[in-house]
Amino acid sequence: MGSFSDNIVNQRFKLVFQELEKYNLIKGKSDIAKKLGTYNHVINSILKGQRNITVDQLHKLFEHFGINANFLFGSSPEMFLEDRLPNGDIPSYSFKDHQQAGRNNINLVPERALAGYALEHQDQAYIENLQKFSIPHLEGDLIAFEISGDSMMPTITNGDLVVCEPVERGTPLRDNHVYVVVTDVVVAKRIQQMRNGNEIVGLRLISDNDIVYKPYEVEPNDIRQILKVKCRLTSYAIA
Repeated sequence: MGSFSDNIVNQRFKLVFQELEKYNLIKGKSDIAKKLGTYNHVINSILKGQRNITVDQLHKLFEHFGINANFLFGSSPEMFLEDRLPNGDIPSYSFKDHQQAGRNNINLVPERALAGYALEHQDQAYIENLQKFSIPHLEGDLIAFEISGDSMMPTITNGDLVVCEPVERGTPLRDNHVYVVVTDVVVAKRIQQMRNGNEIVGLRLISDNDIVYKPYEVEPNDIRQILKVKCRLTSYAIA
């Protein structure tokens, strides 16, 4: 029995279970058992160190919750993939972290230029003419958008910048996470993928301020670009 408790994967699974409960992503052992294709007593036995989690259960854990496999096997301290919080929130930084020196790898699209970006985002000359800045430890060729309005309150507030990474066409998206979607307009929304069998037939765009702003759908042919929101810059106090 003791060997199961000593298994690093079982130990890390217990930490994952506690974190998923903390963020209300699961409602106890029965809920996670259903998502992993097993039974309540099996999860209970794994948590008690009485049996090993199976490879199939691990794959479903990675798929459903974005768990970092390297964390489970003890080679990474990061539990969740993509530097994302498990509930689909996005990391926040103060505007004081904004730098005008350094590599300047982030291109800024101010609110007044969003319509132009929708038309010209594939024009490298247009991108090169945008104002540039950097954030410590945030690497890659990124785009920042100034967000106006209250449709994504409280996740994104009026005047925030969201720093994004363009998503290559065909790259898997994560439901209920925040993306910038470019059609003939540029919006930051949570997404849900609409499927017909294995085919994605559209995206449902969801505002966090859902009392005022109702979800709406866009077709794949209308989508010019999708960008993954990596973080936001805000002038508001960060909890």
